[in-house]
Amino acid sequence: QVQLVESGGGLVQPGGSLRLSCAASGSIFSIYAMGWDRQAPGKQRELVAAITSSGSTNYVDSVKGRFTISRDNAKNTVYLQMNSLKPEDTAVYYCNAALIPSGIVTTRRYDYWGQGTQVTVSS
Repeated sequence: QVQLVESGGGLVQPGGSLRLSCAASGSIFSIYAMGWDRQAPGKQRELVAAITSSGSTNYVDSVKGRFTISRDNAKNTVYLQMNSLKPEDTAVYYCNAALIPSGIVTTRRYDYWGQGTQVTVSS
């Protein structure tokens, strides 16, 4: 079993900051990439940021320069530092990981998601 558990969401005023964390645990052989999706009410889910095991990162245009994704490979944990938050950043944020579970001899990567954490940006 593999679990991804997020923390750090909440209510913040426009211009404020939040830091999300996500720890992966369970029977994990190797994690390739980790990232964050978000889904706002009435909108499609979108990938916000991703980071590979070697540290390469990618961001959706709307968060570039404001959000920073980082990762602690030893702890199987990914972080999302969100600065200069805007009301349009309000959404449920989901951690995701592409990994190989233990006990499976394969090069295929399996996708897992956390339960989500609410981020609300409002005055």
